[in-house]
Amino acid sequence: MFGQIKGSGLWKKAMRIKSTISYLLFLCILLGSFQNLVMAKNQNPKPKLVRAGVVKNRQPLPQNAFYLLPLTAIKPRGWLRRQLQTQADGMSGHLDEIWPDVGQASAWLGGTGEGWERGPYYADGLIPLAYLLDDPKLIAKARKWVNWTLENQRPDGGIGPAKNKDWWPNMIMLKVLTQYEEATNDPRVIPLMTKYFQYHLRQMDQQPLQEWATVRWADEVVSLLWLYNRTGDKGLLELARKLHGQAFDWRRHYENFPFTTKTTKEQIGLKAGANPSKALSAHGVNIAMALKTSPVWSLVSNDQADRKALYQQFGELDKYHLLPNGMHSADEHLAGTDPTRGVELCAVVEAMFSLEHNIAILGDPALGDRLEKITFNALPATLSGDMWSHQYDQQPNQVMCSLHPRDWVSNGPESNLFGFEPHFGCCTANLHQGWPKFASSLWMATPDDGLAAVSYAPNDVQIVVKKGVRVQITEETDYPFREKVDFTVNPASAVAFPLQLRIPAWAEGAIVSVNGKAMEGVQPNTFYKIERTWKKGDRVELTLPMQPRASKWMQNSVAIERGPLVYSLKIGEDWRKIKEGLKKPAPSPASDWEVHPTTAWNYGLLLDPANLKSSVQVIEKPVGAIPFSTDGAPVELRIKGRRLPQWELVNGSAGPLPQSPVTSREPEETLTLIPYGSAKLRITAFPQLAGQ
Repeated sequence: MFGQIKGSGLWKKAMRIKSTISYLLFLCILLGSFQNLVMAKNQNPKPKLVRAGVVKNRQPLPQNAFYLLPLTAIKPRGWLRRQLQTQADGMSGHLDEIWPDVGQASAWLGGTGEGWERGPYYADGLIPLAYLLDDPKLIAKARKWVNWTLENQRPDGGIGPAKNKDWWPNMIMLKVLTQYEEATNDPRVIPLMTKYFQYHLRQMDQQPLQEWATVRWADEVVSLLWLYNRTGDKGLLELARKLHGQAFDWRRHYENFPFTTKTTKEQIGLKAGANPSKALSAHGVNIAMALKTSPVWSLVSNDQADRKALYQQFGELDKYHLLPNGMHSADEHLAGTDPTRGVELCAVVEAMFSLEHNIAILGDPALGDRLEKITFNALPATLSGDMWSHQYDQQPNQVMCSLHPRDWVSNGPESNLFGFEPHFGCCTANLHQGWPKFASSLWMATPDDGLAAVSYAPNDVQIVVKKGVRVQITEETDYPFREKVDFTVNPASAVAFPLQLRIPAWAEGAIVSVNGKAMEGVQPNTFYKIERTWKKGDRVELTLPMQPRASKWMQNSVAIERGPLVYSLKIGEDWRKIKEGLKKPAPSPASDWEVHPTTAWNYGLLLDPANLKSSVQVIEKPVGAIPFSTDGAPVELRIKGRRLPQWELVNGSAGPLPQSPVTSREPEETLTLIPYGSAKLRITAFPQLAGQ
């Protein structure tokens, strides 16, 4: 940098100056130029392709089962990259241009506009999207949010808009900063976070956690532990304990779970403008965020009971509120097991984020199964194929998206429209993190300096393993639409390190081969470990047999699953625009749509659950540009069924699910099922016809 100045015309001119005063004046100018160059470099750091290694837990924290890799260590390929590019071409890449809440007026950019959670939410998804795609335009947009926060920390350590008095939005911005630091190594991030956490520790007694922060406090602990593992500052652990002391006790809540049926506004004490503790603990998004609370806290408490608490939580939620898409119902509060109940998009992306951290901490392959089920089903189902519109609430049995009032616990009639800001803008701001964070957590590091494939999708990963050797692995696959996953291992030099592959619980008969030789001992619901000296060009082939299977749901209904995908009835769709896209500050295609059925939906299935292979025909199609769309579905299932005329539309939704087995005198038909995420109208939980 000094050499740039020295070689300039300004330097040569100065060498001709004889006056001492002029010379001293020049030195002042020179120093200023140097400082400006330093500041410019810090404000616009170049993205790093990959970090040298992985930061592990410092004592006294226990070791994780796995460690998340730095952002940009994994780069998407194939259909996954196309999915991220579609997202960038859609709402995510343009939201700041069309929505004032995250536009230049945002208080998180120094304006006078919205100053609570929407700016941080948007940046939390924009940062990983921009850097995973290496998109200069998106990187410039993302950097604006980070730079304002980094350049405007208050002397006492506080961050964000001065008008914001809530700890919660800051927790989101801290997650933004950790991702940005991993992508750029910007030296401003760690000092700012250190000063902020010192500020929070000083302020805690006089400004304790309130409302949303009391139930979402683990998000701050995630960033706090990220920093502790880099600095070793013991004050950070003191802050974590104070946060725990002021927070809602999720572990105790599930030890005596109070919500065993669909909740009501009266039951949870919900009133306009107020969110009492009971309502907050029944809130779907809070619950999705809380899925990581006990595992994350266990790193500080080192208490095995905290690790086990996650399974108590899942047990209660699964028993009373689980839906076929892998999510727990909440529209917007816990709503039972009826497949017409809703699931909020914010809850989907937050459940994914929680599961990604839970897998890292606990190393349980069943958590990987949950993550894939939500990611490949619930996430794309609630987004239009072009990702310009989304739903606030999706339904597993969703036969019409309209303004008709539905039987939600606390949401409005516009909640299941495909739109720009249906019902409420939190999902408009927060939807962006789902796909990018999933892509960045496909691989994790092992404590013994190896790699674990925890989820599957096409990508390249680069990381340093044992003995400081850099290794690249290319993963080629059309999973979850196909059974095969191929890996090519390319270390910089021959090196021994362990490679672990998650074998899903449904993958009976899974096969792992290395350079054409089948390996022994491959079992479902495990991480299969391969230990060998890897050489350039070594190939690993993984086959995960996807046999159709039937799962049981409310009223003894059945859902058809194959691999990680749930399948739904393909229903004809009539998309009716009811509101044009925003025209100011810039025109956009972000319109609001009703979707009406053009074909029948009220069918029961003819099948033998014990022998589905004879009942279901699998038809594979090309994996195109938009696989999660009705016309672009890469897999179809053919299955027999009959109409059920008595099953009718009620209040804009499929009526009460008939108790199986059911009877019908209607003619037998061949039905087409497509992946749940591809079907924007769907029946997923089917009555089963008698006699089969």
